[in-house]
Amino acid sequence: MGSRPTDPRRDIAVLGAGAWGTTLAIVLARQGHRVRLWGADEARLARLAHERCNAAYLPGVAFPDSLTTEPGLAALSGCQNILVAVPSGGFRAVVRAVAPALRPDTVLAWATKGLETGTGRRMSEIVEEIRPGHPGALITGPSFAREVAAGLPTALTVVSTQTAVADEVAQWLRHARLRVYTGRDMLGAELCGAIKNVLAIAVGISDGLGFGANARAALITRGLAELIRFTSALGGQRETVMGLAGIGDLVLTCTDDLSRNRRVGLALGRGRQLGDIVGELGQAVEGVASAREVCLLAQAQGVEMPIVEQVHAVLFEGQTPAKAVDALLNRQPRPEDPLAGDPGNKRL
Repeated sequence: MGSRPTDPRRDIAVLGAGAWGTTLAIVLARQGHRVRLWGADEARLARLAHERCNAAYLPGVAFPDSLTTEPGLAALSGCQNILVAVPSGGFRAVVRAVAPALRPDTVLAWATKGLETGTGRRMSEIVEEIRPGHPGALITGPSFAREVAAGLPTALTVVSTQTAVADEVAQWLRHARLRVYTGRDMLGAELCGAIKNVLAIAVGISDGLGFGANARAALITRGLAELIRFTSALGGQRETVMGLAGIGDLVLTCTDDLSRNRRVGLALGRGRQLGDIVGELGQAVEGVASAREVCLLAQAQGVEMPIVEQVHAVLFEGQTPAKAVDALLNRQPRPEDPLAGDPGNKRL
């Protein structure tokens, strides 16, 4: 990765001025880093600069003095450290826009979870496609933007195939209320980040139907089994699933109404239409797009994922939430071990 400056402060560009991007920019600036925040909506970005806060997503959380806004990607691309925090649907375009100016020692990190619509590619695969061999890191784990911005205790994990890169990005973020671990299983962490959103929709549907705590616990547990099977089939590590990027993020997203994916499920369970729900939220809901891509990948790998399949059926095939639950309950019983069954460990 090359030598890094001895000054612990960094010049960091944060690309994406939504709730999570703004939160990460605030956290980094609080650590003394010089942070430039970019957003695609120039008028909105100008408002953030004037008000010195992102009132729409983080009311009452002021920008530190070392956080500035930047309306042009061209100026940001010269930073030695870049953090992308846009929805998965815009990730490729943003990386492509800054790629020409990336130096060999530029650290490119991202906090985007999900799979690219139409290709099923993970974000690390997109980075590798655009800039082969460039150092990159994923920031993931159970974290709601509002709580992190408020300084509430949180644990994250930074994942990179290059240990030095993971350590560097983790050092950007660490402070007394934010504990940051590191890992190397990029594939497993990215798959967990995509699938947990789909499972959160399933749990929301169950709660929206009024099925109670027992059903919620069963769905989370059996969803975890699907997560283990799927990541194992594609080459991810089971330890990743059992850590912050996996079960930690799964539990958070499934059980708290700050989760947009859970709120989509709740509304579906109460009889509302998907288009109306997403339009009202006004933000990307990664689990909706990921449901289609995960189903396609699971079919290609021969991995059974009944909960994800039923979420897909509700979202895209006209299945009613009640019938989706019936389909799950009426499946043939199998051993509980998520890796039990055929030699390929792909069935429940």
